[in-house]
Amino acid sequence: MSTLTTFTARDGETLAIRHWEPAGEPRGSLLIIHGLGEHGGRYERAAGLFAASGLDTWALDLRGFGASGGRRAYIERLDIWLDDIADRMTALRALGRPVVLLGHSMGGLVSACYAETDRPQPDLLVLSAPAIAGNVPAWKQALAGVLGRLAPRIAVKNGFDGSILSSDPAVGADYVADPLNVHSTTSRLGAVLLDAQAPTIAGLNRIRVPTLVIHGGADHLVPTASSEVFATLPGVERRVYPGLAHETFNEPAGPQVVGAIATWIGEHLPAA
Repeated sequence: MSTLTTFTARDGETLAIRHWEPAGEPRGSLLIIHGLGEHGGRYERAAGLFAASGLDTWALDLRGFGASGGRRAYIERLDIWLDDIADRMTALRALGRPVVLLGHSMGGLVSACYAETDRPQPDLLVLSAPAIAGNVPAWKQALAGVLGRLAPRIAVKNGFDGSILSSDPAVGADYVADPLNVHSTTSRLGAVLLDAQAPTIAGLNRIRVPTLVIHGGADHLVPTASSEVFATLPGVERRVYPGLAHETFNEPAGPQVVGAIATWIGEHLPAA
């Protein structure tokens, strides 16, 4: 089980982080960045498995989500999140172990963007269904940009229910019932994320660490084809899991997916 603690960000905001401690001496540290509308507590099963594999595992609730402070589903600039992650990376690096950064969906976009910057870098990067592109119509993207400037705090429903997250109905039901989940997104956050997609794709060649990209072959939230851009990049391995939905970790086969990632991490950490 995880332990939830809070800490103070560089600007004074209170942020929450969960911790899963391995039984023996850790072989490395893992920092998980969650997706849109959710929080780090939804990774209880996956994070527990990562910890069981010997990774000192942490999951940050991004400001505006979960148990962290901040206006719900709102961020003025992506750099604010990137700085929050940088501070956690620095803290984990101070433990003297290799560090792995794992981002899912929106967290995958944010983590990929982070890996393109000059901030403190992980030794390995894992991206799960990274939301670097989507099927949002051009007119909606333009509208999001306008509202993000003129009415940044308007909340727009996310437009999906839990049924598309996993083939396990219990996952969707739990998602809807979870009081820490946020089911709307402010126009400002929507604009920030949409604006980040194209530059992140254009800058993928700036990622300097070994990277694993995983994607469900039946992902109807972030199209599986959107991560194909990673397939030809040096130092990147992309794996598609046929028949699995958006949250591969929360599928019935999730433990096998997590196990494969843990194996990949183990194979690459010594050379990191």
